[in-house]
Amino acid sequence: MIEIKNNGNKMIKIDLKKEFKELYKLPPNKISYVEVPKLNYLAIDGKGDPNTSQEYKDSIEALMSVSFKTKFIMKKEHKKDYVVMPLEGLWYGDNLENFSMNDKSNWKWTSLIMQPNFVKLDHIKQGIEETSKKKDLPSLEKIEFREIEEGLSAQILYIGSYSEEGPVVDKIHQDIIKHKYEFNGKHHEIYLSDKRRTEEEKLKTIIRQPIKKSKE
Repeated sequence: MIEIKNNGNKMIKIDLKKEFKELYKLPPNKISYVEVPKLNYLAIDGKGDPNTSQEYKDSIEALMSVSFKTKFIMKKEHKKDYVVMPLEGLWYGDNLENFSMNDKSNWKWTSLIMQPNFVKLDHIKQGIEETSKKKDLPSLEKIEFREIEEGLSAQILYIGSYSEEGPVVDKIHQDIIKHKYEFNGKHHEIYLSDKRRTEEEKLKTIIRQPIKKSKE
């Protein structure tokens, strides 16, 4: 449970990447196995190639806009300040076992932004309402406030272009099999870098795969 800390009359800004450093602060190219607790997210579901899908772009704009608006509301009205978390994504197909990293046209996805546990549904509804007054965003009505518990997961920090992460995904999948685990959820990516301000070869992405012990 993350609680706001007070330093006299000074409001302390919470950074959940530091509070959950085992999930967000990783050395590059080293596979780790972690227990991911139940966390709250803003979420939008969609489908299609993220490189060409307007629906995907719209989902990101809506999630970012509402996340920052809700942060502003929490700071102004509730005296709680925090760093807005990075964009995350779940990627999957109709069959999780046969999900292809190459056939992007058939991808299904869930865009996510994690929220502090003191942000409640009513705060999100207020954030959506106030955002809608200033911006006409087609994906606002698709936003859900969702609780996700991935549990035991393997993850790795990849640095480089999104289009060239295939070998790293293969690496983590092979390690999962080697340690006699099997997939137990959707391919998960956490985008630590701002794509607009970062060179492709320096982009930082956490690749995560929920797992469970194999029955074999």
